[in-house]
Amino acid sequence: MSPTSNTMKADYYEVLGVARTASDQELKVAYRKLAMQFHPDRNPGDKSAEERFKACSEAYQVLSDGDKRAAYDRFGHAGVSGAGAPGGGNPFVDFQDLGDIFGDLFGFNVGGGRSGGRGSRVQKGRDIRADVTIEFEDAVFGKEVQVKFRRMEACVDCQGTGTASGRGPSTCQQCKGHGQVRYQQGFFSVARTCNACGGSGQVITDPCPGCRGDGRVERQHTIGVNIPAGVEDGTRIRYQGEGDAGRFGGPSGDLYVALTVKSHAFFERDGNHLHCVIPVSFTQAALGDEIQIQTLEGETALKVPEGTQSGTQFRLRGKGVPYLNEHGRGDLVVQVAVQTPKKLTRVQKELLRQLGETLTVENTPASRGLFDKVKEIFS
Repeated sequence: MSPTSNTMKADYYEVLGVARTASDQELKVAYRKLAMQFHPDRNPGDKSAEERFKACSEAYQVLSDGDKRAAYDRFGHAGVSGAGAPGGGNPFVDFQDLGDIFGDLFGFNVGGGRSGGRGSRVQKGRDIRADVTIEFEDAVFGKEVQVKFRRMEACVDCQGTGTASGRGPSTCQQCKGHGQVRYQQGFFSVARTCNACGGSGQVITDPCPGCRGDGRVERQHTIGVNIPAGVEDGTRIRYQGEGDAGRFGGPSGDLYVALTVKSHAFFERDGNHLHCVIPVSFTQAALGDEIQIQTLEGETALKVPEGTQSGTQFRLRGKGVPYLNEHGRGDLVVQVAVQTPKKLTRVQKELLRQLGETLTVENTPASRGLFDKVKEIFS
């Protein structure tokens, strides 16, 4: 059966300016654009704009419903008679959908009372941050420190009620405790947030002089912070409920202690491993030696084998940083740097000359000349 049409009405797809294959999202976007253009609030007293708005609302109400759209596609307006405009029921049945479309633009709830309702003065406290700088060793081994910070705490004078009498807030007379003021706007039932109480439905008529009705005052607070072994620079430690107090009985926020770790003069940290550079003399590197090196826990012996080259690394297991909240530690990586003496006595120079006469190029790691290496690269 071919679709029939009612010549008294424009095609719903033409009203919205979309193709018959338009998706639900395309329908919604098209309707939103037209609704904002022809909404009565934007065109006060313009009957033509109001009629256009009604027409596009009717079209969207039908096409956004899967069953109605299928009936309309098959039978035209006759298939949805009673679902649309004048004499056929209310074209704005899906108030929740309309509320989604207009809520952000006009700041009100459309239709029944389900989308509104009284708010609450109870508010959760704000999370706060305290910055703490610690020594390098404290980050490695852990430490307990005392941290001072300022936070909002419940007012002692009014016990957090915000009122001088201590009885708490009273019912807002403007909205009668509903948190919204509702009135008729055209064919919409509009509910706006009450500006007298901010949507809570309650107001303070006798504010406490100590907190000026806020129910909280700012005070300095000290807390013992346990810094676990193995923390890194930038670590944040959370203390639940140690932030700002909530308003009017609301829960407190959290405290985040942000750690800044000072650098070390000798060690560098790489995750849970430590790195350091130890200078050794030419004779120590050539003949080998056992030297004492510094760790975070004191001195320990390191054996330098005979013929050690500058830049050689030695790994000391378990001498690094503890794993945070786990067993075990990282390693200490020691790199040796062979130092060349800057000044020599006449006797030392003569001894080195004699040594040099006994050494040949083949006895050193640089057994090939520079030109041989370059020739190999470009050959």
